[in-house]
Amino acid sequence: MKKISELLGLKAEEAAQLGGKLNELLANYQMFYQNLRGFHWNIRGNKFFELHAKFEELYDDAVLKVDEVAERILTLGETPLHTFTDYLKVSTIKEAKGINDGTATVETTLENLSTLIRLEREILPLANEAGDEGTLTLLTDYISQQEKVVWMLSAYLK
Repeated sequence: MKKISELLGLKAEEAAQLGGKLNELLANYQMFYQNLRGFHWNIRGNKFFELHAKFEELYDDAVLKVDEVAERILTLGETPLHTFTDYLKVSTIKEAKGINDGTATVETTLENLSTLIRLEREILPLANEAGDEGTLTLLTDYISQQEKVVWMLSAYLK
């Protein structure tokens, strides 16, 4: 039987490279998600209600993206990372431990989103070169949505 990548009309080497970069993105999404959960649970101060709700909205979205990225990796014929040991090793987003101030949580969320956008932009030319429209569409949609969130969170801090 042919490899999945061949059935999709992609070269196996390019699909493997994309799978590796998507695994890096997956690890970062998992850390982003976990940070948002911690912010949601531990936020304090006069902006509690609005930030508590916003972080829940953001982590609900992040968990959907985690699943979509993992399924894209599988679609390319690769294996998604699935342990926190791997996530901690691969992710450039680090644990945000002990942060419960509104300004600090929003600033950390912005930094984490910036990391995700940067990684997604790094993957776009690889997907384009491979002719991988599925990955291009997925990540282009993510970037468009995340840019709006960056704008809104930046406006919140002013």
